[in-house]
Formats: sequence, structure tokens, C-alpha cells
Amino acid sequence: MTFVRNAWYVVAWSRDLADRPLGLRVLNEDIVVYRTAAGSVAALEDQCPHRRLPLSMGRIRGDAIECGYHGMTFGPDGRCVRIPGQSNLPDSAFVRSYPVHEAHGVVWVWTGDPAAVTPVHDLSAYLGSDRALEYGDSLHVRANYLHLAENLCDPAHVAFVHPTTLGNPESEGVPVDVVRQDRTVITSRWIRNAPPIGFFKAFGGFAGMVDRWHYYHFHAPNIAVIDFGSIETSRHATEADRDEGVRLYAMHFLTPVSGTETVDHWAHSRNIGLDDPGIGERMNTQLRVAFDEDKAILEAIQRREDLADDRRPVRLAIDRGPNMLRGIISQMAREEQPGG
Repeated sequence: MTFVRNAWYVVAWSRDLADRPLGLRVLNEDIVVYRTAAGSVAALEDQCPHRRLPLSMGRIRGDAIECGYHGMTFGPDGRCVRIPGQSNLPDSAFVRSYPVHEAHGVVWVWTGDPAAVTPVHDLSAYLGSDRALEYGDSLHVRANYLHLAENLCDPAHVAFVHPTTLGNPESEGVPVDVVRQDRTVITSRWIRNAPPIGFFKAFGGFAGMVDRWHYYHFHAPNIAVIDFGSIETSRHATEADRDEGVRLYAMHFLTPVSGTETVDHWAHSRNIGLDDPGIGERMNTQLRVAFDEDKAILEAIQRREDLADDRRPVRLAIDRGPNMLRGIISQMAREEQPGG
């Protein structure tokens, strides 16, 4: 599988980096991430150039990382700074280093050409004093990340996959609007004059019928922000009125591990319960139920795909957004190839 490498991928939450190295795989590459004594984050190729032992099995020494086999030590730039028992440091004694960015409790790694680094996706629109941010989990899904990407620009699945949490039958026949903005695909719909879904029954306090919206913003190749919420039908709300209802942003940062495994780092921000220290985790409990439902579906699809059945899938009208997204990602990957 061809990945988009010139992109920032989330590899960890800041809370995951303590006093030991963290080894992980990103785009079929083994990377070790650690926090230096100065407090910054470094990311290096996860193998010592001597005997190939993963550096993640070693120790943090100040701002450097020491191999657990013979003590070769590498700084945040990947250069060897110490070889026990000898003073000369060969030019070949280095490992690849990766650009790293840490902000808002999220650790990103740039996996492509260091000369092509672009700004990290701006999360400021989902933060601020009028919103509360709650970190979720790092959900491991045994499926190609494009399956997750399709799922995250597909409001139509919600009524069927999440009937007790994020969906209900009233949305089944509502058409989906699709808009492309450069490398972002936006799929959206409003469900008018319908009973509240389970999530908003629990947290919205709605007694009657509501208008509910879904806006799936997928920023290719790997970031999805789902703007969803509800407001009383009697308010006759428009797009501009969404903050007057109960409004959440579910953020998903997809990191391909390999062609058949993905990590979904997810979090949410909300405009209610800002003074309730427990509501964020209670919301996450319900979101975990929903995301585990997605996981079961996507892993089952991957298992069937692995059987290499020659039958071509049927395409439906609701596939317009996912197909558009796949086209954008394919084009991004082609542009990275020689002569692309």
C-alpha cells in the first residue's frame, strides 16, 4: 500500500510520555518517541545501527537515548553522541530523526521529506474558554486506515451501526450533502423534528423533539472532525444557531500502522458541562461504545477484503463523499512519487 508520507501523524498523547521510551510503528516504520530532560519530545528510528536492537528497549539519558545492548547513545537529531569503550564516533553511527510537534496535549510526527514540512492542523477552533476538551483513547483497529477514513465521512451509517448511542431510525432516509474544499471533504445533513438520540437524551436534557445535525469534516489524509449536536425543534435553528444547542466536536487522528492496522487517536470538545469535572469522561464512556461498534464493523470488512474476492462492491449514492476522499488521498500519494 502507498501511504501519504508528507503529513503529520499523531503518535501519542502527551500523557503517554513519562520516563521511558515509547516504541511504535507508523506507516510500516518503527519509531521511538521519548521526552528529553529539557521537556521536549524527540522521535527517532527505532533500531540501533550496531545490532538493530530497538532503541525503545533502552534508556533515556538526559536528552539522549541509550541502546540497551551495548550503550550506544543517540541525541534528538539522531547522531551518535557516545560509544562506550571508544572515543571515535563513525559517520555511519546515526539513526533517522523525525520532525516532532507537541501542542494541546497531542504529539505529532512528520513522516515524510523534512524539507516539505507544513504547519500542523490548527485545533484552536475547537478549544477556548467556551469549550471543554476531553482526551479519549488510542483505539487500535485491525483494518486499513482508508476504511476508517470512509467511515469518518459517512453520516449514513450512524442509524444502523449506532442505534442506541449516536443514531436512531429517523435519520435513515435523510440525504447526505457533499462539498469539497481543496483537500477537505465535508459531508453533512440535518435530521429535523425527531426524537433525541441516546447520547443527547443522556447529556442534553431534551424533553421533546429536536433538530440534529452532522457535519463530517475530513482533512486528507488523516484528520476527521465531526461537528454534531441537537437543539429543540421549536427553535427553528439554522447552521448559525448550532452553538445555542448542545454541540460537540469529535476529533479523530488516524495513524496507519500498516496496510491492515490503524490507530485512531480520538478526543472531543463540548459546549456544555464546563464546570462538571466528570461529564467529559461520562461522555467518553458512551463514545467508546459507539467507536467499538465501528471497530467491529471495519475489522469484519477487512477480514473479508483479505480473502481477495474478485467481486466488485456495489456503489451507492451515499458513497460520494468516501469516493471523493479516496480520490484526494490517491492524488496526494501520487504527487509524492518520482515524477508525480
